[in-house]
Amino acid sequence: MTHWPKLAAIAVVVQGDHVLLVRRKNPPDAGLWGYPGGHVDPGETALAAAMREVAEETGVTVRAGGYLTNLDIIGHHPDGTLEYHYLLAAVHCDYVSGTPQAADDVSDAAWMPLSQVLDGNLNMSADVANVLQMAIAARA
Repeated sequence: MTHWPKLAAIAVVVQGDHVLLVRRKNPPDAGLWGYPGGHVDPGETALAAAMREVAEETGVTVRAGGYLTNLDIIGHHPDGTLEYHYLLAAVHCDYVSGTPQAADDVSDAAWMPLSQVLDGNLNMSADVANVLQMAIAARA
């Protein structure tokens, strides 16, 4: 039996006028751009998971700065039964080093211009622009 929700962490890394994004390989958001992230292991904090997931998916090293928000990501099968429910802890992270290269469960990783994300001119997962606005406000 699957227990819901599943805890996951996403890393929001703003560097200058760019943000680190990845294109997901797997459902539920396959093909869409979003933040690096994934499951939180038992005994691991969401802050540590965010840093680990960035390294696994992009090869970039970051330092977790703190929590920005939480997001409930819920999907249903056509018959109305629950397909998935993730609670995403959005973590603001500071860039330390590295050049993004896609690995693990992502097909692409890149520094995207903030303006392109905020204008919605990118095929993105839900709430990417909203979370980016929170990150920009947090660093001001």
